[in-house]
Amino acid sequence: MLNWVLITCSYGLLFTITILLMSAESAERVPLVLNTWAFINATEKAWTAVFKERRSAVDAVELGCTECEKEQCDGTVGYGGSPDENGETTLDAMIMDGPSHNVGAVAALRRIKGAIAVARQVLERTEHSLLVGDQATEFAKQMGFKEETLTTNTSLDMWKKWKNNNCQPNFWKNVKPDPKVSCGPYKSLYEKVGTNSKVSTSQFGPNNHDTVGMVVIDNEGRMSVGTSSNGAKHKIPGRVGDSPIPGSGAYVDQDVGGAAATGDGDIMMRFLPSYQAVENLRQGMTPSVAATDAIYRIVKKYSDFSGGIVVANIKGDYGAACHGMKEFPFSVCNPVIGKVKVNYAQCINI
Repeated sequence: MLNWVLITCSYGLLFTITILLMSAESAERVPLVLNTWAFINATEKAWTAVFKERRSAVDAVELGCTECEKEQCDGTVGYGGSPDENGETTLDAMIMDGPSHNVGAVAALRRIKGAIAVARQVLERTEHSLLVGDQATEFAKQMGFKEETLTTNTSLDMWKKWKNNNCQPNFWKNVKPDPKVSCGPYKSLYEKVGTNSKVSTSQFGPNNHDTVGMVVIDNEGRMSVGTSSNGAKHKIPGRVGDSPIPGSGAYVDQDVGGAAATGDGDIMMRFLPSYQAVENLRQGMTPSVAATDAIYRIVKKYSDFSGGIVVANIKGDYGAACHGMKEFPFSVCNPVIGKVKVNYAQCINI
């Protein structure tokens, strides 16, 4: 009996020492802000919140993505960008809290600028996960958000040029008139279309990359992820991409880590790359390997896929992977780095 007690105590001490060592190893890498693309100001905003102001990971994600919405990062986030076929800009956003494993998201949000802030209201004021369209707008108004146009001279000019160019490119297929040379309205070309019908070439790339995606670990070790996007340029009205879909645009498991993806959302929704990357972490992969595997699974079936993913484990290790471009810039900050830094992942070639 005495031996058993001694062994138990020794094991308990060893376990405690191990945890302390792990904490010491990760202390220099936490807190962490990891962001798709070289959106430095957004990353800096989140870093200030989580490191200097010691705010929560959820706060940091909201503030960082909001900064991109205000700056209209690359025209792919926030108001005044990516008009749909009717010339209207609509917004998608999501925020996921690691400790509660809860999600708040909005999709095809109309006439409200602060998409990520509305998503947080869904997270904290409702028992739902996703609100869409005009109903999401009505919810936002109830929460005190101002209804206003998301159209700007820039987005209006973009739409007019697209219309004058015979609505090229667009996202239609198997319709008449021929969508490759003319605008709609369209009608079905065939009564029945087989599942092997021709798939159009991806229109996504560095100039249509769709999303700001952020992964944050705060000073208490709590994780959160978030996305914000104005979607694909000239999308069919009503289209929703990967950004507000948990597991696709972003995903977090407090026990393991988090990920955020960007790129061809219609393809990514079919693979849930952010969820896959986190599950890869659970299987013991490093963040870089986890990211590469998640991208590889997509490229095996869609060789022209363009997109990237950032991944971080709960200890603050991070990595990224991409396909369809030469390299994928992503921004990061932790106590070791000290200031926001842009890193470049070299894209896989298959």
